[in-house]
Amino acid sequence: MVKPIQEQKDGFIYPRSRYYGEFKPENLVFNANLQEFSQKVGYIANLETGGKLSPEEAYEYIQTFWKELKHSKQQLKIGLKQDNL
Repeated sequence: MVKPIQEQKDGFIYPRSRYYGEFKPENLVFNANLQEFSQKVGYIANLETGGKLSPEEAYEYIQTFWKELKHSKQQLKIGLKQDNL
C-alpha cells in the first residue's frame, strides 16, 4: 500500500522511532514527547549554527522546550516510585 504524499513528507520531516521500553500508555506518550523535544532541539541548534538565531534566543527556546518536557513527565507521573500503593 502506497502512503499519501503528505504522510510521506511528515514521516521524513518528523521521523518517529519505535519504542522498545516497558509498555504502559504513559511511557508511550512520554516517549513521543521526548522524540518531539529532540527534533525541536535539533532544529534550534541548526538555526543557531546557521546564524538565524542568536545563542541567547536558541537557549531560551530550548529552555522552554525542556520545561514543557519536564511538565509532561510530571503530569504522566513518569519515574515516581509506586511502592506506596
